[in-house]
Amino acid sequence: MEEEENKIFENRIDLTNLKNDMELVKSEIQKIIVGQNNMLDLLIVALLSNGHVLIEGVPGVAKTLTAKLLAQTLKTDFSRIQFTPDLMPSDVLGTTVFNFKTSEFDYKKGPIYSNIVLIDEINRAPAKTQAALFEVMEERQITMEGETFKMDSPFIVLATQNPVEQEGTYKLPEAQLDRFIFKILVDYPTLDEEVQIINTHHQRNSVIDVKSIKSILTPTKIKKYQKQVGEVRVEENLIRYIAQIVNATRENRDLYLGASPRASLAIMNGAKSIAAMSGRDFITPEDIKYMAVPVMRHRIILTPEREMEGLGADQIITQMIDALEVPR
Repeated sequence: MEEEENKIFENRIDLTNLKNDMELVKSEIQKIIVGQNNMLDLLIVALLSNGHVLIEGVPGVAKTLTAKLLAQTLKTDFSRIQFTPDLMPSDVLGTTVFNFKTSEFDYKKGPIYSNIVLIDEINRAPAKTQAALFEVMEERQITMEGETFKMDSPFIVLATQNPVEQEGTYKLPEAQLDRFIFKILVDYPTLDEEVQIINTHHQRNSVIDVKSIKSILTPTKIKKYQKQVGEVRVEENLIRYIAQIVNATRENRDLYLGASPRASLAIMNGAKSIAAMSGRDFITPEDIKYMAVPVMRHRIILTPEREMEGLGADQIITQMIDALEVPR
């Protein structure tokens, strides 16, 4: 019996380095960012899950700064694209330029060709520019003039947006939203956190030195940790639990649109990542519950009646989870 237990222990994944490095990444960002622990955890989970993230919040709550700081902790290429109403697809993907020396058209790559791409205020660009992101976010490649260009790994889009109700914003299409593993809602800081923000800003003389953040992860390390996350164990009953949660959104009368199978995969991958960050090589029902809300809040649409009643996506998802029996 002891031999079997030792064998099982030896076969487990050593997640010590992964856990320590993710804690280092978080602590580096927290040198500048006050609070927002949930956002930081989900950003790191998205990195380990190789997923894109949508960050929503009112102006001034450090959405863009946090994304820039995360990119600073990675020894990878980084680019930032400011989305505006007049932005064209070619401004993102690149365009063909005539080369007078060779009398041929050369493809000049756009800013999307990077490892970590920050798209600031993504919902200020029109549908035509939004559509330019569909292929590259899903397939991590761009087809231009009949030729396919693969993106270097890792390739992750961190997009910020203001609430849809604000002026000058466009509602993102469902197909676009479905390509984000998470939608992170950034709240206002608490009173104590805001006092700390003001004090810190005063002590730094209003200077935020992004370069002071240390780079922790290389592309090789990121790939290694993503591979380890993929090896985290998921019991059959938990796979069924994930499917039940997502399926419940399609049968709920309060919802006009339920979550797609991408949501099931995102919950599983996110749960694996949060388990690995905790040093565990197996997921639990609590990991699944924690992932369900940020994974599905942007993938479901409430009926007009429920919206008029003031219900929110998070509330509906939580009610559905509470109604399901938790696997033992």
